[in-house]
Amino acid sequence: MSEQNTGREVVQGVQKMTPSEAFVETMVANDVTDIFGIMGSAFMDAMDIFAPAGIRLVPVVHEQGAAHMADGYARASGRHGVVIGQNGPGISNCVTGIAAAYWAHSPVVIVTPEAGTNGIGLGGFQEANQLPMFQEFTKYQGHVVNPARMAEFTARCFDRAMSENGPTQLNIPRDYFYGEITTEIPKPRRVDRGAGGKESLEAAAELIATAKAPVIVSGGGVVMADGVEECKALAERLGAPVVNSYQHNDSFPASHPLWCGPLGYQGSKAGMKLISEADVVIALGTRLGPFGTLPQYGQAYWPENAKIIQVDADHTMLGLVKKIDVGICGDAKAVATELTQLLADRTLTSDATKEERAARIKAEKDAWEQELSAWTHEQDEYSLDVIEEAKHEEGNWLHPRQVLRELELAMPENVMISTDIGNINSVAHSYLRFEKPRSFFAPMSFGNCGYALPTIIGAKAAAPERPAVAYAGDGAWAMSMGEVLTAVRHNIPVTAIVFRNRQWGAEKKNQVEFYNRRFVAGELDNDGESFAEMARSMGAEGIVVDQLENVGAALKDALNAQMNDGVTTVIEVMCTRELGDPFRRDALKKPVRMLEKYKDYV
Repeated sequence: MSEQNTGREVVQGVQKMTPSEAFVETMVANDVTDIFGIMGSAFMDAMDIFAPAGIRLVPVVHEQGAAHMADGYARASGRHGVVIGQNGPGISNCVTGIAAAYWAHSPVVIVTPEAGTNGIGLGGFQEANQLPMFQEFTKYQGHVVNPARMAEFTARCFDRAMSENGPTQLNIPRDYFYGEITTEIPKPRRVDRGAGGKESLEAAAELIATAKAPVIVSGGGVVMADGVEECKALAERLGAPVVNSYQHNDSFPASHPLWCGPLGYQGSKAGMKLISEADVVIALGTRLGPFGTLPQYGQAYWPENAKIIQVDADHTMLGLVKKIDVGICGDAKAVATELTQLLADRTLTSDATKEERAARIKAEKDAWEQELSAWTHEQDEYSLDVIEEAKHEEGNWLHPRQVLRELELAMPENVMISTDIGNINSVAHSYLRFEKPRSFFAPMSFGNCGYALPTIIGAKAAAPERPAVAYAGDGAWAMSMGEVLTAVRHNIPVTAIVFRNRQWGAEKKNQVEFYNRRFVAGELDNDGESFAEMARSMGAEGIVVDQLENVGAALKDALNAQMNDGVTTVIEVMCTRELGDPFRRDALKKPVRMLEKYKDYV
C-alpha cells in the first residue's frame, strides 16, 4: 500500500488558518482523495474547499451506503476510507456500516459533525449524543474540544485507523469549523510492524520443524499486510496445504497447487478434510473467529489435538477463540518471512513426505471439484419439492449452484467481488476463487444485509481499473439498491448479480429444518416485480436471465460494458427456492411447547 501524497501541496509549518482549512489540509496530508456521504449544513464550510484541495465528495442515496463505500474503498486500496454526514440522523444512519467495517478491520474514518456547543443539551434540531453510538465499533474516538486542536484530533484519527486496523470517529461540534487559529498540519505517523518476539518465533519454528502434517490458515491479516507472496514462500517451504479463513477467499491464489479453499460456512470440503488431519496449524493473520471454524457438511473438522501457532497484529486476539500453543504478535507478512528464513536450512520432519502430501492435496481438491460439479441442485426433501413445483412455474427457474458455477467460470482473473449476507451468497463461498488479494469483500462477522452493492461501489472508486461485481439475494438487494443511482450519477460503474428466489432464504431454511415448514414472514414474491426494470429506471442497464446457458454470457457482456463504456448493469437471475444448509444450525433447537394452544407447533 502507498501512503505517499498524490502530488498535492501540503501546508508546511505553523500558520494562521481556519479550523475548516486545518481539517481539510490534514486530510490532504493523509492522501485523502475521496469522501462518501451526504452534504449537510454542519460541515458546509469545510465542504466548500474539498474540491480545491483535490478531494471528491461522492454523494450517496443513504448514509449506511456511504459507510459501506468507505469500507470497500479502504479494503480495495489499503488507504483510509472516509465517510461524513449531517449531524444527528445522517450520522446515526452510518452505525451499521461502521460496525461492518469494524469486523472487517478496515481503516475507515467517520467524520461526525455534531450540534453546536452553544446548543448541546437543549434538545435542538438534529441533536444527538454521537460518541456512544459508535463506541463499540471504533478503535478510537476523537472529539475536538477546541477549534485550535482541529488538526491534532484529525491527524490522530487517521493515524489510529491505520495503527489499530479499524474505524475511528472524528467528532466535531459544528461551530468549531469557523474562526481563526494558529496551527501546524501534523505529518502522518505509521506503525512499522515487526515479526514479533524472538522467543515466540523460535518456539513456532521448533513446532513446525517437528510437524508431520502442518497446515496454514491464511487470514485477512495476510491481505492487509500485503503478505500473500510471503505466505506462499512459507507454504512452499513446508509443502503445507493452505486454507483461507472464513470470508477471506482472496488471501491465497486459487491457482496455486497448495491452495485448498475456504473454511467455515459452505466452504471447501478439501480444505476441511486436510486441516482435520493437521498436527500443527499455523494461523497466519487470523483471529480464528468462531463462525469460521464451526462444523460444516456434518463434519467437525477443527483438529482439537493439533498444536496451534497463531499470528495476529492485535495481541488481544491471541488465544481468544481457540486454545493456542504459540502466540506471535506481529505483522503477518513479516512473521511469514521470518519463519521461512528460520526454517530455510533446517531439516523438517515433513520434508520426507512432501511429494506424498502434494499428491494427497491434489486428490482431495479433485474430489471436491468433482463433487461441486455434480452438485447441481440441493437434494433435501424440501428442495426436491421446490424443484418439482418450479417445473410448473413460468420460466422454469434456475438452480442456484449451477448459476454460481457458471458465474465462477465467466469471472476475469482480476475481478473484485462483494457478497451480501444470505443463503445463496453463503453457498457462493465454495465457488469464489481469486488470484489477487484485495479482491473479496463480505460483511464478515457482523453479517448485515444491504452490504454488497455500496461496498463494491467504494472498491470500484478505489480501483477503477478492476472489474467489480456484487452478489446479493433479492431481500438484501432491496435494502441498498437505491445506490445504483450513486453508481450512475457519479460514473462509478459496477455489475450486480441479484439472485431472485423470492424469499429470505437463510431464515426460511431454519423454518424448514426446525419448524416443520411453518413459513412466517419469509416470502418476497411481488407480482410484476422486476429488479432489472428498476435498474433501467435509474439509468443503469437491466438484464433478466432465466436460462442457464445465458448466465456466463450476461456477466461477460456486463463486465465489458462496465470496463469499456462505464455502464452499471443489474443482472436479475431467476432462481428456484431450493436452499443450502441452515445458516446457524449450532444456534437453533427443535421447539418445545408446553401450553395446550401451541401443541401443534412443534
